[in-house]
Amino acid sequence: LDRLLSAQNPVSDPVHHDELLFIIQHQTTELWLKLMRHELASARELLAADDLRTALKRLARIKHIQEVMTQQWSVLATLTPSEYAQFRGALGNSSGFQSAQYRVVEFLLGNKNRQMLSVFDAEPAAQAELAAELETPTLYDEFLRLVARRGLPVPATVLERDVSEPYRLHEELVPVIRDIYADPQAHWDLYEACEEFVDVEDNFQVWRFRHMRTVMRTIGFKTGTGGSSGASFLQRALGLTFFPELYRVRTELGS
Repeated sequence: LDRLLSAQNPVSDPVHHDELLFIIQHQTTELWLKLMRHELASARELLAADDLRTALKRLARIKHIQEVMTQQWSVLATLTPSEYAQFRGALGNSSGFQSAQYRVVEFLLGNKNRQMLSVFDAEPAAQAELAAELETPTLYDEFLRLVARRGLPVPATVLERDVSEPYRLHEELVPVIRDIYADPQAHWDLYEACEEFVDVEDNFQVWRFRHMRTVMRTIGFKTGTGGSSGASFLQRALGLTFFPELYRVRTELGS
């Protein structure tokens, strides 16, 4: 505990009152990301072992973690533009864009990008961890493999895809997901799992949205601290999806 509490070291001179808030916001988010990684990796292993029930328990916990992370933005949002401007210049080029844990979580969920590895050239351990995750099936990959083992006709193009690539919509998979939704009683645990995945994605998008809105109210449309386009970059991220077939099927059902 002493080590944890001594890790908040403001760099502004003189030390600005609100910098401690900024530091704690980011450090606690990293702790929650550590736990989310732990739970996501476990859920993936459980799916690979056909233990869907326990995997669903992991997803339930992940959703609560996401809710806490989202609520944290309301604390940082109390930082006004005038207050932040007084110490922002002392922060250098640090950015959430450089969070290895965040990238691992996105890779686990399917938003993979090999170019992200170069961001961590100065951090070999983090880069190696991210490189390993790049080559590992995502949480959704393992779920779809489980669905195939249950006897549903998951296309070979899905099961044999290059897992180092970002997950993209497979139109040929949509009818399989539609069959699960069309007969929940016959596929109850798979049906429940699909809805849990949708919950996780919805929560992730709400977190992204709160991040974007907090950035907008604090720095407007200025360039992000790490050189990104700031709020505009975060706004584009809202268009990303981890489980595209689970959303496409909603258009198909009842048509």
